[in-house]
Amino acid sequence: MAARLEALGGTSDLLPEEASRWQAVEQKARQVLHRYGFQEIRTPIMETAEVFLQSLGVATEIVQKQMYLFNDRGDRRVALRPEGTASAVRAFLEHGMDKTSSLTKWYYVGPMFRAERPQAGRRRQFHQVGVEVFGSASPHQDAEVMAMLMHLLKSLGIRGAMLMVNNLGCRNDRPKMLEYLKTYFLGHHMDLCPDCKQRLEVNPLRILDCKIERCRSIAKGSMQWSKWLCKDCADHYDKALASLRTVGVECHPDPHLVRGLDYYTKTAFEVVYPGLGAQNAIGAGGRYDDLVERMGGQPTPAVGFAIGLERVMMALEAEQVAIPPAQPPAVYVAALGEQARGKALELLQHLRAAGIAAVGEFEAHSLRRQMENANRQGCPIVLMIGDDELAKGTVTLRDMATRSQAEATWEGCVDEVLRRLRAAA
Repeated sequence: MAARLEALGGTSDLLPEEASRWQAVEQKARQVLHRYGFQEIRTPIMETAEVFLQSLGVATEIVQKQMYLFNDRGDRRVALRPEGTASAVRAFLEHGMDKTSSLTKWYYVGPMFRAERPQAGRRRQFHQVGVEVFGSASPHQDAEVMAMLMHLLKSLGIRGAMLMVNNLGCRNDRPKMLEYLKTYFLGHHMDLCPDCKQRLEVNPLRILDCKIERCRSIAKGSMQWSKWLCKDCADHYDKALASLRTVGVECHPDPHLVRGLDYYTKTAFEVVYPGLGAQNAIGAGGRYDDLVERMGGQPTPAVGFAIGLERVMMALEAEQVAIPPAQPPAVYVAALGEQARGKALELLQHLRAAGIAAVGEFEAHSLRRQMENANRQGCPIVLMIGDDELAKGTVTLRDMATRSQAEATWEGCVDEVLRRLRAAA
């Protein structure tokens, strides 16, 4: 007997009912993003490993512990994408847009992959909606991106989310900030968790993001690191927050917010939903003005974010937001007899060509069972074909709501269905 096959741990199937809810969320996201002038880009889920090694940094936790790396059959080192920004930057550069575009606004929807311990809100295959803006250094662009993120979440029905923001400075500020933090945390080395002891050697800024209470308590004493921010970065941050206030978006400064990716500069932000427990971040992003240049392109300012769809769905459930199910087919064609089943296929195709969602089946089932199937699928109209209808060149039309029946000619039944559907709309 063959072994039972199951999905890999940390991955899951989305069956039709759940998939329809995801489609509704994705459709709403696309509507909002198009309203802000964003266009969709689709990048491969598999890239050469160098795309992520250059962008994320070899020493980051994602690269060291989480990224799926392997050699393909051509012995090339490849990776499943752990996040979307690096792929977007690679596409931006590959197509020469750093040399030709003044402002580029992209979004993407799709799966990402990280080898994490599966738990609520963390999957090895997870899904994101992300946006990237290339070509604007304005703090108002930061504000628009953050405002759009909050607009998107509210349009989905998520009301309890909070926007947390911080200023990470520029590449000129970073060495001074890191030196200060390293000196400070060395004085508490023995009390740090094992991960933070390693972060101290690689990037002490990441200690500020530790979720262990002991490390968080130590980090509270290090808040003077912000004094190393240059005037330009401080002004940029102040203008971004002022712009947010102008459009009525509430935000909460958080000096512990640093993000898990090393390419962020200046504005960094995260949206948390307290009802999700420890893994409460729904989305996050920030400015990454040096990344395009680091990956081989012309200096290009950029800002973006990504939201995790799994956590969005969890927040919607916590808020008890009812996501409308997918629209049922408008028509069910029920056929009795082999000749009628052949005719049913012809009728189904005529209906679909007219833009009507129509279903049927071609097994020798009783009329009662076919009517039950139509009712179960929520079809408001059933078209019935049997020997009598074939002989007369007609179709019997049944309204499932009123249980009334009428006869239509074969040539006129599609128009009659269209008339009834428009009247009911």
